[in-house]
Amino acid sequence: MIESSKIFFRAIVTMKTKRIQYTMFNTPIVKHILRALAFILRTLLGWKKVGRLPDFPKYLAILAFHTSNWDVFYGILIAFGFNVDIYFMAKNQLFRFPFAPLVRFLGGIPIDRSVSSNTVQATIDMYNKHEKFAIALAPEGTRKKVEKWKTGFYHIATGAHIPIILAFLDYKTKSGGIGAILHPTGDIKTDFKTIRDFYTQVHARYPELASLPQEE
Repeated sequence: MIESSKIFFRAIVTMKTKRIQYTMFNTPIVKHILRALAFILRTLLGWKKVGRLPDFPKYLAILAFHTSNWDVFYGILIAFGFNVDIYFMAKNQLFRFPFAPLVRFLGGIPIDRSVSSNTVQATIDMYNKHEKFAIALAPEGTRKKVEKWKTGFYHIATGAHIPIILAFLDYKTKSGGIGAILHPTGDIKTDFKTIRDFYTQVHARYPELASLPQEE
């Protein structure tokens, strides 16, 4: 009876701590190789990571500005420097053969974007299901110039009661990392001003395409 209880307890612990999926950030051995490779590339390319990642079990990271495909490359190099286990939400069309295994390995989680409100709630549900969970996203939603940022990330953070990490890539100083931590107040106008004030100091790869969040 005692042995059965121990087995049951171990099963519950495993269920609570089990990773969502294997990615480049959490696959044993592979993650160490990639982390070392990322360090070498950052050094050779002259990039440096800035800031310190707080020990939050759950958070949402926004990375700005997103004006080039190179942002993904440098973003990954910087992310490895913080030893993160992070995911990103991607439209389910990307998870078709033969790309599905690669997208999942990069940290992609499929989500149905056919209904925008479902995207926010589905992401909140992911946070509620797991004791440790983090996603990163580009708040502009595209590399093109936009009039204002999408607000989905803010509603996810407030709905899941998690902090927002203001991550950045600055091509002028060749640095990237953690700039500030925002604990959403529920006052989107005030919080967006805080976000805007921070990112006005960041230099995008293509400044003419960079967009700042508008105060709602």
